[in-house]
Amino acid sequence: MSRTKEILTAAGTLGCALGIGFIMQSSDVAMERYGTASKADARERQLEALDAKTTILEVQDIELTSAAFDVQAGLTGDTLADPDTIVTLAAASKGESPALEIVPQATPDSCDIIAEARPMAAAMVNVTLDAPCLPNERINIHHKGMIFTHTTSSTGGLDIQVPALSETAVFVLAFGNGDGAVAQTEVIDLVDFRRVVLQWRDVAGFQIHAFEMGAGYDDAGHIWAGNPRDRASAITGEGGFVILNGDKNAASPMLAEVYTFPADHGHGSGGVALSVEAEVTTANCGEEIEAQTLEMMPDDGVRIRDLTLSVPDCDAVGSFLVLNNLLEDLKLASN
Repeated sequence: MSRTKEILTAAGTLGCALGIGFIMQSSDVAMERYGTASKADARERQLEALDAKTTILEVQDIELTSAAFDVQAGLTGDTLADPDTIVTLAAASKGESPALEIVPQATPDSCDIIAEARPMAAAMVNVTLDAPCLPNERINIHHKGMIFTHTTSSTGGLDIQVPALSETAVFVLAFGNGDGAVAQTEVIDLVDFRRVVLQWRDVAGFQIHAFEMGAGYDDAGHIWAGNPRDRASAITGEGGFVILNGDKNAASPMLAEVYTFPADHGHGSGGVALSVEAEVTTANCGEEIEAQTLEMMPDDGVRIRDLTLSVPDCDAVGSFLVLNNLLEDLKLASN
């Protein structure tokens, strides 16, 4: 059966008049691009009553804002970082904490909270926490504007790998009761990588899609949650990888998806086209959802943009909303 495609454009407001292409793709196309057999069947059942053609949704109530969120307040809560700003954090000498005070509640001496950070390959950081008096507790990890939620183990431990966004990488680990700890390390190989972050809360359902060196959907160079690769690809210069930070099973978690690409790409020339997508699900249909993007800057800052949009009603479950030009494409050249 032949398909038609109608194209409309949605405009957002973001100081510099950022334009966004916003596409709703019906389940047939979504099945080809995303689904396993079982997921595709489920999406097809959900959209039996919909028109079979692929359409581009005329978007309303999309807003790219620059509201003045309080970054420091967000360090102990779930507030996203301040949009449209460059986030910097003064370096602290080894053994010192940055200028951020976390006042722990009184606990026995045996319940000291200890956090450590050590650099790993591909500009990743191994962050560990030992909090024996806080087992199975929700904890928010903050780093250079990125925020995500985890849950401590039954013994109060945590052991995760986090993409660094700054050479002097400072991690603030904050519990809801005011307890917390700070860990810091130096990530000297961060200059060898390009990195972008997409973060959101709970069931918003956002995804980063990276199309490396002209790749199309489902090509080997199409990197997303369904084809994430691993950090070995970036270490060898083959291409990028995607990693999700956060515990989806935590209560109303903050989640951060990070795409990393080697700066010195030696396999072909060109760049990486980036898009943001959100699936319409029974959990988010008809709701207003929010996200933030963080992009590493040459001066070791992070540019943050805020996004708010209204998801179509539940008769569109199984479709995908595609936002082009929200993230700047990575322009890279081979040797």
